[in-house]
Amino acid sequence: MNRIFIADDEVWIIIGLKKLIEKSGQPFVVVGEANNGVAALEELEKLRPDVLFTDIRMPGYNGLELLEKLKEKHLDMKVVFVTGYADFEYAQTALRLGAFDYLLKPIDEEKLGEVLERLSGTPGEEAFEEEVSPTMLQRIIGEIRQNYTENITLTDLSKRYGISISHLSGLLKEELQLSFSEYITSKRIQKAKELLRDESLSVEAIAEQVGYNDYFYFTKVFKKNTGISPSKYRKNLLEQ
Repeated sequence: MNRIFIADDEVWIIIGLKKLIEKSGQPFVVVGEANNGVAALEELEKLRPDVLFTDIRMPGYNGLELLEKLKEKHLDMKVVFVTGYADFEYAQTALRLGAFDYLLKPIDEEKLGEVLERLSGTPGEEAFEEEVSPTMLQRIIGEIRQNYTENITLTDLSKRYGISISHLSGLLKEELQLSFSEYITSKRIQKAKELLRDESLSVEAIAEQVGYNDYFYFTKVFKKNTGISPSKYRKNLLEQ
């Protein structure tokens, strides 16, 4: 189980992030938290987690200063920054300084899941960079296309086919021109659009059929990808 530490001066961000990490089903556990950079560094030296999620703006050391301190003390961990749009340039600077990735507030559950997928392929395990044959890659893609409405994850696929998550993620993105999570979402939304033509099916039933147990999350994802809610989409179909 990979260990995560969260540093943020906003308590509601820490609480929300912990809940999303627990909900993700990924092999991560939150082992500590701090609301300022100085306290965070002290705890990080003691706990030595695999991953640090940190806000860029914090009292004490800010996120960038904390990243530098980790390097000075040779504390080896992946760092993911959590930031608002106003600090977007700082996040880009963080990537140049060696941060693993960044998340924008409010934290998007799908984006977090994608970051966790990639993280789970890097802390504590070596990447398998062996050649993956075109036949095997097509077999994996075929499995994704067949089971995209199920709880299919990169972690499961990497274990089944003996390929590291980070390597598999790169291969799929190159082949599909979309990240794993983006591809799954696009397939689910396309299927939902087809099912919305059937008036006998409720939107809740359609959400479950395409792989979303949470109706409200399905509505959020659908609207994000189409610009309108499922109900509005159905209404537009009926009016045509």
